[in-house]
Amino acid sequence: MLNLAIYGLDIGGTKIETAIFDHELNMMKSWRIDTPTQNYQVFLDTVLKLVKQADDYTSERGNIGIGMPGLITPDGRALSANIPCVTGKYIEEDLATLLSRPIALENDTRCFALSEAISGAGKGHARVFGAIIGTGAAGGFCHNGQLEVTAQGFAGEYGHIPLPADIQAQYQLPVLKCGCGLMACVESYIAGPGISRLYQHFNGETITPKEWGIRLKQNEGDAQQVLACYLDILGATFATLAKFLEPDVIVLGGGVSLVDEIVNNLSPAIEKYLFSGFRAPLLKRALHGDSSGVRGAALLGSTINDRTTVLSKSKASIY
Repeated sequence: MLNLAIYGLDIGGTKIETAIFDHELNMMKSWRIDTPTQNYQVFLDTVLKLVKQADDYTSERGNIGIGMPGLITPDGRALSANIPCVTGKYIEEDLATLLSRPIALENDTRCFALSEAISGAGKGHARVFGAIIGTGAAGGFCHNGQLEVTAQGFAGEYGHIPLPADIQAQYQLPVLKCGCGLMACVESYIAGPGISRLYQHFNGETITPKEWGIRLKQNEGDAQQVLACYLDILGATFATLAKFLEPDVIVLGGGVSLVDEIVNNLSPAIEKYLFSGFRAPLLKRALHGDSSGVRGAALLGSTINDRTTVLSKSKASIY
């Protein structure tokens, strides 16, 4: 039997990772299942089943922290492109009622940022921005180990900074409509699917990001051109982020962060768009890898009473 068990659920558009932690945040058990994305009742039943499994394992009713992609609108409704069945639903209220206990619900990238700030690559730094670049691009900001809380909850959505006009003109890039409804968000160009779009733009061929990585290592000309364009876009985006937040470190997560050619060349790409003589923030890869999100969710769950009080004061939050 565990003492003061904490459950972290990292719910993505493809998989749900559930992890059980003890009161010192040591992971005791974890497992993954496919995410039901099309039927809301099936989605709720799946989360309930996972929590019951955790309760059976611990013989307790553990605290629950959940990370999911998406936003909560000011009236309390969910908006999630990756899990469409929750859009328009009062997800936080429904889950708390179903699970018969308070929950901590946050955007998955903010859970990632919290995990890396407290016990990951950002540990020891006062100002930490966690940036995930995978099928999407988003992040969160932590100051002195605390996740920044804002009134409407969309702080950290750097993927929806507009593509700079000079870069668009230089590379003659198409102006794309983002899944969020806005035009020319950088996510459409820097996330995994964006790499495929860039390659198609320069070459006319449709390939996967993985195939691009192979061609990049083979020093193919078109792959190198994609890299140059990509670094300009991401460098300008992170320079904009640095001008507003000036993080000590940007911790990178997601599949794109594993591409050495991007990470090794990103600092000068950022400094190209900063003021002359100023340095880019320190860049680090995530220490906890793809389990950082579930760890961050558990960290939120470990302070469930404090967080419930905070959330009750505002209808608008990011989750």
